[in-house]
Amino acid sequence: MRDEAGPDFLTLHEFIKAARLNLNQFIWDYLIGGTETETTLKRNRLALDSLAFRPRVLNDVASVDSRWQFCGRDIRLPIALAPVGSLESFHPEAGAAVARAATEFGVPVFISSVTQPGLEASAAAGAGPKVFQLYVRGDDAFIDDHAQRAAASGYDAFCITVDTAVLSRRERDIAKRFNKPWQRRNTGMEFQAGLNWKHIERFKARHRLPLIIKGIATAEDARRACDLGVDVVYVSNHGGRQLDHGRGSMDVLPEVVAAVAGRAKVFVDGGFSRGSDILKAVALGADLVLLGRLYLYGLAAGGAPGIVRLLEILEHEVQECLALIGVTGLRQLDASFVHAAPPVVPPHVHSAFPLLTINEGY
Repeated sequence: MRDEAGPDFLTLHEFIKAARLNLNQFIWDYLIGGTETETTLKRNRLALDSLAFRPRVLNDVASVDSRWQFCGRDIRLPIALAPVGSLESFHPEAGAAVARAATEFGVPVFISSVTQPGLEASAAAGAGPKVFQLYVRGDDAFIDDHAQRAAASGYDAFCITVDTAVLSRRERDIAKRFNKPWQRRNTGMEFQAGLNWKHIERFKARHRLPLIIKGIATAEDARRACDLGVDVVYVSNHGGRQLDHGRGSMDVLPEVVAAVAGRAKVFVDGGFSRGSDILKAVALGADLVLLGRLYLYGLAAGGAPGIVRLLEILEHEVQECLALIGVTGLRQLDASFVHAAPPVVPPHVHSAFPLLTINEGY
């Protein structure tokens, strides 16, 4: 596996090609696939591709600043690296490589409870802002133990995923009879299925770490989370990998922002693949955009250096887009900068990369 990713990569779609070469068919389909018909996955891209910009002109954009803040700390872009399970499938250094890359570039990282090298070792690998994300596989003591360990390890916040009461049928895997080794270890699902609002209320009463609830898809649940004092409402449909025929995250975002009404931060993930995607989310009220599949292409292509190089290109896209829509900073964006428009390509996990096959003679 290649661990030096620098000037060779000049566009984001090149990372996808390199990742495909480094991954076997099983892991590749695990990376790009969704559940059942993959409708939700496609709607994530459809929602993003169905927004156009309304640019302003004759503004001085000679100096553009794409910096942002997270938990009171300066970060380089309004993004974070999303929690992903089984990172060791994409690179042997797994969460440690991701934490190092996030620190080097200057953005937060979310570490999943179902990836290697674990809560403490992943935290030790990076010095930047970090969040621990938990799949609940035990009782209240299980949750408390992870919260206490996360606080002791320097995590800035604690994230509980709430959209995985049962594991979905990911037919790309089932059809190939791919028996994922991490699923064989996946015991305790009854605790995730039993998770409810009382657990959230209990967590807020017992722990001081800011609490993020990941998997919110309606205004009703966003309001209820805020009523319980949740610090961050995280709009997500698990990258289209849980509920089939759900809505795209960018279709959900405006109603959640309105429902939260400033009582909590609003994070979002789901198909974000370009700098322009990030600005659309910020314009519609997102406080942070989480990247999942996109940074995994960088990880699979070249380890931590691959992620850093990918983020450098993404930063260029963000800054270019800011200038071309006529603003010098992210705080100047609002909903007046976007407008509904028909998409020009069919939605697909890679519809943001229409030049993916440009050097293949097609």
